[in-house]
Amino acid sequence: MEVQIVKISKLKTNPNNPRLIKDGKYKSLVKSITDFPKMLELRPIVVDKDFVVLGGNMRLKACQEAGLKEVPIVIADELTEKEQREFIIKDNVSFGEWDWEILLNEWDTDDLIEWGLNMPILNADDINLQDFFEENNLAKEQMNKIVLEYTEEECEKVKLELLKHGKTPEDAVYKLLGL
Repeated sequence: MEVQIVKISKLKTNPNNPRLIKDGKYKSLVKSITDFPKMLELRPIVVDKDFVVLGGNMRLKACQEAGLKEVPIVIADELTEKEQREFIIKDNVSFGEWDWEILLNEWDTDDLIEWGLNMPILNADDINLQDFFEENNLAKEQMNKIVLEYTEEECEKVKLELLKHGKTPEDAVYKLLGL
């Protein structure tokens, strides 16, 4: 398969695209394309023979918003319809896990967040929030304070900075609450 450069207007978004990117992540994608357009050459948009996007619908949308007139593509015209559907899902499934210790010690936290690495402050793998709040006599209002007063990025920064220093997700909760 050969990478080709085509006018962006030639491409069609896939009406059955099952993948979405929410506001913050989408803005990061637009910024990433604007700041580092060579990334598109390394990971071109994949289309079928009719130029309907199989892989890269959100990248196409972000490229349009970034004002690009042309984009690199690969035409996957040898795939059957079933293989195309399989590709659409597999292209968007994340496999593997991050080595958080390496990321925290070897990479800049602000860069990781800016590049869209999803590092949720509180999730089921970290702590069971309801149990944590009950065991520590913290009110539901305090939990809501975190949700209402801090952006996801602010929470991620607090968690990452604390993890760098050997702290726990529980410490992140206390820091966010000002305790």
